[in-house]
Amino acid sequence: MSTYAIGDVHGADHLLRDLLNTLDARGNVDAFWFVGDLVNRGPDSLGVLRRVRALGDRAVTVLGNHDLSLLSLADQPDAIGRAPESLKPLLRAHDCAELLDWLRHRPLIHRDTQLGWTMVHAGIPTAWSVDEAIDHAGELEQALRGAEHHQLLTHLFGNTPSRWKPSLTGMKRLRFIANALTRQRFVTVTGALDMEYKKTIANAPKPLMPWFLHPQRASACEHIVFGHWSALEHVEWPEHHVWGIDTGAAWNGTLSALQLDAQPPVLTSVPPLGGEQ
Repeated sequence: MSTYAIGDVHGADHLLRDLLNTLDARGNVDAFWFVGDLVNRGPDSLGVLRRVRALGDRAVTVLGNHDLSLLSLADQPDAIGRAPESLKPLLRAHDCAELLDWLRHRPLIHRDTQLGWTMVHAGIPTAWSVDEAIDHAGELEQALRGAEHHQLLTHLFGNTPSRWKPSLTGMKRLRFIANALTRQRFVTVTGALDMEYKKTIANAPKPLMPWFLHPQRASACEHIVFGHWSALEHVEWPEHHVWGIDTGAAWNGTLSALQLDAQPPVLTSVPPLGGEQ
């Protein structure tokens, strides 16, 4: 049975439909892993949430930064008026509350020890092992699923603190966890998150480096699949045990799936006009 990790869908339900049909036609698909950012930018976030949720136990979905932003937006007065056009059909839908409740209960990280893979939307901080990342993700997951999630979503967003300290408490601690798992791309030599620069590695100001290239990364021996970074130069970084599979569906690019049980992992992509690449 095969397991596929699918990159950032960003409301491109037509691409997701084509990709799932392509993969299912091969038979014996055990699970679809979604790296987060199911919503926003594309034309049909509502259709994407309905489609992924309808997969039931076959779908494993982690939260991305756009998913968290949607949850925060939906919690605000006049959410529809504040929303970008891409999200208004979702917020008006009769099943919006049900879909958002499902989304709010998704994890922030997923690990399959038997398969030997970990999935996260953006990355894992330099100082954290995968075990530590799972533990800290659990703190934020518990808060998101709890009775005080409305207050959390009001204060979750911001660029500080940029560096992990075990002594962090309260909202600062939860905000760092959220930023680390759903927003980070580059880090400094000390491992601090840089939340400003978002483009290519080649043009990055020195001494910034991608989170997965930091020489002291505690998760360096783990196989990790992530999304979030459509400007990344390429998907495969096997010498660092990471694969970044956001291939730009949000920007009229392809939507891609990585077969995790293949050796080496195999990438399948569907372009905007359909068909397999």
